Amino acid sequence: MTVQVVLVHGIRTSATMWRSQVAYLGERGNPVLAVDLPGHGSRMAEEYSLDGAFSTIDDAVQDAATRGPVLLVGHSMGGLVSIDYVGREVPPPVDGFIAASCTAIPRGVGLATYRALARGFDALPDRGMWLTDRMLDRTLPAETRADFGAGGYAFDTQDLALRSLSVLDLLAALRRIHVPLWFINGQFDQLRANERLFLTVAQDAELIVVPRTSHLVTAMRPGVFNALLNVAITALEARQSQQPRET
Repeated sequence: MTVQVVLVHGIRTSATMWRSQVAYLGERGNPVLAVDLPGHGSRMAEEYSLDGAFSTIDDAVQDAATRGPVLLVGHSMGGLVSIDYVGREVPPPVDGFIAASCTAIPRGVGLATYRALARGFDALPDRGMWLTDRMLDRTLPAETRADFGAGGYAFDTQDLALRSLSVLDLLAALRRIHVPLWFINGQFDQLRANERLFLTVAQDAELIVVPRTSHLVTAMRPGVFNALLNVAITALEARQSQQPRET
């Protein structure tokens, strides 16, 4: 059976951030769904909630699992929420998991500082878009530059979404994950703070650090990230071929 892929975006952005990955997976022959979480992208008018985010991911995963093994891929906030989802006491039908740019525990001073910076940025003229555009113009390649914000930016959802992350017990969730897990970080990612702890706690995990890359690893180095998707899918295909056939 063909590996199915579900992609979960990070905070403020939307499913459009995955356009390069969606195109690559289509060429590879793997069905893929990039979801929009509540309050983001095509669902900007909805109110964000953690339960709504879990429900969105679960609906996509449960549907994909009817057609084949599932690789779940989450970036940043989407990765943190997906860690909690995959690590439920009753495991969902996820066969492999990529957690990108999300190896930090979102609590305490770190989360408070991040929220304060986000609120300060949002208070700038034009909600800081002039600075965001300048930064993205300098760091993202032409092939993905338009994708990151094509679905709009969820400014009004940002603080609520960040605040909701504080209830996640990521270490407990990681201990319950028993499927292949790949942590993928950019070398200069600010959310690398707890990557060694995450790697120690997780049962079947690998850490891949992409050199000369920021937090936006999927968009900044799309070719590298797509190659890593291929590694994960190939690993799941190999595991599937080794499973005994039912008679």
